[in-house]
Formats: sequence, C-alpha cells, structure tokens
Amino acid sequence: MTGTRAEAAYSRSLAAFRTPTLGLLHGRQAPFVIAALSMLFSADRPSVPIADAHAEVAEALDVLRAAGHDDDDRRIPAGTGREVCRTWAKQGWLVQQIDDDVEVYRLSAHAVEALEITGRTGGGRTRVSNSRVRTLLEAVERLSDDAEADPVKRIARLTAERDALDAEILNIQANGAVPLDDEELYEEAENVLHLARELPADFTRVAESLKQMQRDVVSHLRRDDRPTGDVLREYLQRAKDVMQSTPEGRAFAGALRLIGDADRIDALTEQLHGLLAQPFARFLDPAQRIEFDAIGRRVELGVEEVLAAQRRASHVITGQVKTHDPLRDRQIDELLRDVIAGLHEWSKDAPSSASVDPVRSLPLIDLGRLRQTVGDVRPPGAPAPLTDADDVEYLEADSRSWGGPHYAELEAFVAGLGAEFDLGEAFAHAPDDTRRPVDLVGLLEIAHRNGMTEHDAISTADTLRPDGTTRRFAFGAVTARSAAAAPDATKEDQDA
Repeated sequence: MTGTRAEAAYSRSLAAFRTPTLGLLHGRQAPFVIAALSMLFSADRPSVPIADAHAEVAEALDVLRAAGHDDDDRRIPAGTGREVCRTWAKQGWLVQQIDDDVEVYRLSAHAVEALEITGRTGGGRTRVSNSRVRTLLEAVERLSDDAEADPVKRIARLTAERDALDAEILNIQANGAVPLDDEELYEEAENVLHLARELPADFTRVAESLKQMQRDVVSHLRRDDRPTGDVLREYLQRAKDVMQSTPEGRAFAGALRLIGDADRIDALTEQLHGLLAQPFARFLDPAQRIEFDAIGRRVELGVEEVLAAQRRASHVITGQVKTHDPLRDRQIDELLRDVIAGLHEWSKDAPSSASVDPVRSLPLIDLGRLRQTVGDVRPPGAPAPLTDADDVEYLEADSRSWGGPHYAELEAFVAGLGAEFDLGEAFAHAPDDTRRPVDLVGLLEIAHRNGMTEHDAISTADTLRPDGTTRRFAFGAVTARSAAAAPDATKEDQDA
C-alpha cells in the first residue's frame, strides 16, 4: 500500500511540474521572466502589441546585461527580444491573438497564476487573522445552508440570523456604532487583496477553456462524416450554449450574475476608493494601495476578456458550420490523392531534370444552350417573324406624326424639283405634313447622299410641328441635286 501511495504521489508531482506554471517558476530564468511579464502587463494593460512587447523586452535585456546580471548561470536569456517572446509563447506563457486588427500578446492562465504565486510570496505571507478565519467559516456556513434540503432547519437558521441582526440594530441604536480598530481593518484589507489576486488567473482560465473548446469543435467538425443537417443542429446549438460547454464556463456563468452588472462594478469601485480614504489605509504600502485601487478594474477587464472569448468562439463555430461541406471536403481530398498518385507514377519514368508545367487555369466546359424551364422539353427555335409594316395598327391617329422623317415622301418631293435646287426654298414649298423639324433633317440627309454644294450665305427654314406650332432654323445655304442628277448615278448610267 505504501509503495502504491508513493507512486501515485510521485505521478501527481510529475504531472504538476510538467504544467507551464511550475515550469516557469522552476526554470533558471524564472526571475527575469516574472520581472519582464510583470512590467509588460498590468490591470490597465491586459494586452500588449507584439512589436511593443519585443521592444520592451529587448530594452530590459540590454539594461540588465549592461548592469552585469548576465552571469555564467544564464539567468538572463540570450537572443533578441523577439526571440525571447517567441520562446515564451511556445512554452505556453504568452498567447498570441488579434485585437482590432492588431496582433497582441496576452498572458496565459499559467503565467497569470505564476505571477500571482510570486506576488503572494514576495509580498509576505498572509497572516492567519480574524478576517481570513471568518471568511472560511462564512463560506462553510453558506455552503451548508445551500446544501440543506430540510425546510424546517433552513427556516430555523434564517430566523436565528434575523434575530441576531435585529439585536445588532437595537444595540447600535442604543449605544451607537463601534468601529473596529485600524489593525483589524488592515487585516480585512489584506484578506481582500489575497482574494483579489486569484481572480485574474480564474478569468484567464475560463477564457482559455472556451478557446480550447472552440478548437476542439472545429477540429471535430472537419473530421465529421455525418449528414450536414445533423452537424448544423448540433454545432449551432453548441455555439449558442458555448458558456455551458465547459466546467469553467458554467462556474463563470454563475459568478456573472453577481459581477456582470455595470452598476455593481461601479459601486465596487466607489467602495474601494472610499476605503482608501479611511485611516486604516495608512498601513498599506504603495504597492498594496495600487493593487487595492485596481481591484474593480481587474474584475471589469476579466469579465470583458471572458465575454470576448465567448463571442469569438460562437462566431468561429457558426462560421465553420455555415461553410462546412463534408462532400466538398471529401472531393478535394480525393483530388489531392489522385494528384499525388499521378506524380508518383510520373516520377518513376521521368528523368531527374524533368520539369512539370503548372496548370495555370482549369478548362471551361462548353454546355451549349440549356433549357430555360424544366417543363419545356421542346428544343429552342427561332422567334416568329415580324409582321409587315402595313399590318401595324396604331392606337392614335397622330402617333406617326411625331416620329422620324418621312423619307419616302421627301424622296418623291425631291425627284420632282429638277436637276438642282436650293434646299431652303424647296423646303418652304414642301407639303405641310413633310415640313416638321425632323423632316428638315431628313431632307438634308437626302441632299448629302445625292451630292450637294455648300455656300457662305445663310438659309432659314420655318418648320411646322404636328400640333400647329412653328419653329425657325438657320443653316448654311445648300444647293442640292435630285437623285436622277447625282454624279454617281450619272456615271453608272454611262457605264451601262
């Protein structure tokens, strides 16, 4: 039995020393690591841009090396600030993430716990005081009350507690309040600091548990071969209840009901500021005063860190589910295996100096014309021919009067004007239905086609719109020819 107990105890000890927390504290460079991390991160600076962290660690290295602390025991790490920070990230003391498009470092839960242990040890052991013992007794009493299932016993205990409170109220009303002396209040403040030092590690541990759950879900999702519908239902529900997916998350959800209210945190901050103004606060050293004043801020930042991790996990899981396609993933895997197999076959006979031309674009398949509707099984055909212009029916009698030039009527009019004519005078004697502004443009077009001569003089033409209104236009004088007297037509007649 003794051997079994010794082996079990030794196994637990080995597992504990394999954790990054004790690995940090047990290393030769632990003093520098703790000092650097405590300078980089604080309650008001939970994350540091990676470039700033590298620069600040490099500056600390230069200062300590110049002061002669880089001795043979290698207590100051070698390398640049960037190399040192990357080593810490690999060992699990720093966590890299992106905040507002900026890559930053955050302390891991193990590093926060190591800083807490170091700060508690370096700041002196907390005394076994009335405050600490009372905290323990009250916690046990509260646990006993919550676990009590007998209503009679619970009512009796609550009645006794109420009677004690009534007696204390009467005593204060009769004799006045008797405050505790400053020494006891200082012990209470030490107990508060002791309890507050454990909160950052707890918050960070909850956030890291959510991140680990997110990684597990995404990894399992990518290996999933079940129908997509089942995957969607399961993982969307898990993303919705992400805070209930880990023991740390469930515990935090209960604590959030106490500290998640902004008014409660504001009240806590005001109470802390008021306590620092009390006479007993003179017993607190400057470091304790700073730590005491930052308790509210540390609680607020811890809550924000956990809620941000919750939102990020829900967003990532939901995004992975929406884009997850097991069939497509299997097709891609099969394609890659076929490519690798083809390369193996090709490499058996190919010379060592042979090169493979890359596929820069995939060929496009020519599908031709697809059917427009599912129910139409007839092949597509040419559209029906247009009807003749004479068969067109107009809704209004003057619909065509506002249209384009009447070319047929204008050409017949020009043909009866002789070999040459002045275009302005000809337009003035044209029929009223061909004296619209657009007919003047049509007449100029016919004259240009048949051949015309332009002069420096200005001709004017009064046009008549279909509604009876007139408009005058001015243009360069033109001597036009009829179609029979056009030069090209004369030449064609001579050739014939």
